[in-house]
Amino acid sequence: MTTIAIIGAGWLGAPLAEKLTDKGHTVYASRRSKDNLSAFNQSATTGFVTSLSDNDSKPLSEQLIEQGSRVVVGCFPPGFRSGGGDNYYHYWGYLIEHAQKANIDKVVMVSSTTVYPADVLNAREETSSLALANHSAYFSDNAKIMLKAEQALHDNFDSGCVFRMSGLIGPNRHPARFAAKLKQLSNKAPANMVHLDDAINAVIYGIENDLIGVFNVTSPESVNKADFYRAAIKQAQLNVDLPPISKEEDKRIVTDRLLQAGYLYQYNSVLDALPHCGEINDN
Repeated sequence: MTTIAIIGAGWLGAPLAEKLTDKGHTVYASRRSKDNLSAFNQSATTGFVTSLSDNDSKPLSEQLIEQGSRVVVGCFPPGFRSGGGDNYYHYWGYLIEHAQKANIDKVVMVSSTTVYPADVLNAREETSSLALANHSAYFSDNAKIMLKAEQALHDNFDSGCVFRMSGLIGPNRHPARFAAKLKQLSNKAPANMVHLDDAINAVIYGIENDLIGVFNVTSPESVNKADFYRAAIKQAQLNVDLPPISKEEDKRIVTDRLLQAGYLYQYNSVLDALPHCGEINDN
């Protein structure tokens, strides 16, 4: 069993910590303030505070050494919606620097399929990199920020592993709740989604099997966005209308590399995942 530090114990990181603990690993999970550590009072997971900043009272490297951590999982969102995305690369720079000081064996990054350019229809891992983004107008500014962070990990850890997550769904993130807020839906664009259970299981599989490199995480079988959200609304028993339907094509996230590495999805189809997203009134 391994001692693992999870940086960012939020919607994905907290249940990831719990499942790793249940599997026998020793897990430390970080929050940004002491007030949020109460979530671990009844858990075998140990909570600790870090803000990925030089202003912390104790540097992350010292915390990792005291814990005896051998693996670090960076599981914090980029914060683009809240306007804090510019800090994402710097947070990763801090994490990588202190993981090196602590002689960490492996660093795992939970990234996003936001990194893919607009002109790719079949988004495989090799179709997105910082080198490609630096010479293409099809990569968004957000994609470039995330790719800079990914590249920093590749440059400093030979054992680094990056999981690019598709749209995350699950408890408290039922896709039906977003349907009415969408301006339009395409019946030509695939719904690239992955359930929280598979996001967690993929990261654990990567740790326990020492995967190295970049892997897309998305349900292998999908349907178009219009059909997906129609099914989500029906499953949630909501009385809302779909937004206007378009025929605009969009990228399909391809997860062949993770499948070839031996990972078996719990929900092979995005439609299989819908009944496991909780009740809409829980959101």
